[in-house]
Amino acid sequence: MNKFSTQTSPSVSLTILAIGLATAASLTNIGCRSKSDPAPAANETQSEAEQEVFVPQAYEATGEELLAARLDPEEASAGWIRLFDGYTLFGWEIAGNANWQVEDQTITADQGDICLINTSIPWQDYELSLEFNADEKSNSGVFLRTPIQVDDPAVECYEVNIAGVDHPFTTGSLVDRQKVSKDAPEQTFGEWRKMLIRIEGNRVQVSLDGVLVTDYTDPEPEGLPAGRIGLQHNSGRIAFRNIRLRPLGLESLLDEELSAWKPFPNMDAEYTVTQEGAMKVQGGIGQIETKDVFDDFVLLAEYKLAKPEINSGIFFRCIPGDTMMGYECQLNDGMNNGLPLKPSDCGTGGIFRHQDARVIAATEDDWSTVVLAVQGAKMAAWVNGVQVSNWQDDRQADENPRKGKRTDAGTIMIQGHDETTELELRQIQITP
Repeated sequence: MNKFSTQTSPSVSLTILAIGLATAASLTNIGCRSKSDPAPAANETQSEAEQEVFVPQAYEATGEELLAARLDPEEASAGWIRLFDGYTLFGWEIAGNANWQVEDQTITADQGDICLINTSIPWQDYELSLEFNADEKSNSGVFLRTPIQVDDPAVECYEVNIAGVDHPFTTGSLVDRQKVSKDAPEQTFGEWRKMLIRIEGNRVQVSLDGVLVTDYTDPEPEGLPAGRIGLQHNSGRIAFRNIRLRPLGLESLLDEELSAWKPFPNMDAEYTVTQEGAMKVQGGIGQIETKDVFDDFVLLAEYKLAKPEINSGIFFRCIPGDTMMGYECQLNDGMNNGLPLKPSDCGTGGIFRHQDARVIAATEDDWSTVVLAVQGAKMAAWVNGVQVSNWQDDRQADENPRKGKRTDAGTIMIQGHDETTELELRQIQITP
């Protein structure tokens, strides 16, 4: 952090509601019991009047705390992001009546209905790394490519179970699909264990504490479509921390000739390639757009601004051939009064004109990484591994994203904003 000023005082903080985008109805109605989970006994049921209702909590994080959550440059450059910042539930949606909460930089629950807490963004192919701590009575799981509500994990999602030896699918198994291998590490409780999941196409691999325990190939050639990542409370206490993701399948959009791009004529900005292979944007209004179009995608880019207040943007789902008619992921690291929680112009990773970045997480005078994920009406961005935006377009549909919701495919466009624009972009990669 020696290259980024963190002058925020402890009183300047960011408040995030835990509820995310879940509806009020979903908070009490959604369950996610697996077929292999026993139904509650009759004497365990409660009437609605007797049931405790858990109210989602609000959380605060200072600028220093969010900046401390940034990943090191090598991890960020490789595409790793934090799904959980350690202090808030920004980017998560509670989908049931359980006491999901942030406690000692963990996401934890030990009371309430069987339900999930989900990422707001659906994901397709990725590596997921996390740590979990379960007690002997815990029954939990990590749900992959899941809808908010799950009736049958053998059909609707992939559930990586967390359960004891008395469960037919012990920790690391895929519920109702495949049990762990015989050389799986011994079950332990009340201590932190590491889980690494790789899901790509129709293949799911699960490692526990460094040992591959499940390697499953779905008989469906493409596997399941993109879906949320869900953490389950079923019974007992469960806690999760250090939840990180790296998207897979990224392909480069950069080469020496910028052959994947089409510059716009009669504009002032210049787009060139440096000796190091980065796209350089200089001076005046201008735009360059991809020849291909993309609807849902994950994009990874590294950028460096000549000055923090330099203004540019990554436009997406643009109307091909039109002038800057798309959504914009802002590139601008300016701050008001030097406060990271106070972007001066939307902030890098913010969705321009819709949602400001919640923190300026760039590394000043050096390369920073942006990951932009877009699925349907949902879009979110991470800078140096920290999530800075989480927005859903609830407007009426329109061909022009400036006027309404556009889910149709469009081009990716890099903006030259004005005569002061001077930035470099390297490692622009995308997976549709």
